[in-house]
Amino acid sequence: MLYITTVYQVIAVTNNKNSSPFLEKVRSAIRLKHYSIRTEQSYIYWIKRFILFHQKKHPEMMGEDEVVRFLTHLALEQNVAPNTQSLAFNALIFLYKYVLHVPLGDVTGITR
Repeated sequence: MLYITTVYQVIAVTNNKNSSPFLEKVRSAIRLKHYSIRTEQSYIYWIKRFILFHQKKHPEMMGEDEVVRFLTHLALEQNVAPNTQSLAFNALIFLYKYVLHVPLGDVTGITR
């Protein structure tokens, strides 16, 4: 029988064994900031969706234009709520600021 005694063991058990090194880097940055497990799961989800939306293009090769396109797509074609769109935006801000160390510039023109 498996007993899990700490939050970090829960994370270790629930991590996907096929996870990419890039997503592991994102997870490490989130844990360094002591964000909650739910925030980690949410941010990883939105970062994956962002990458898949742009045909698996690496985020280092993308910038403000791709972020605006993705967030506008969420609002117009996926009909997500404004708070959901804000959560996705926060995940991308975290990605660029703390993982890639390239803060997003002027992100304007997002349809809500």
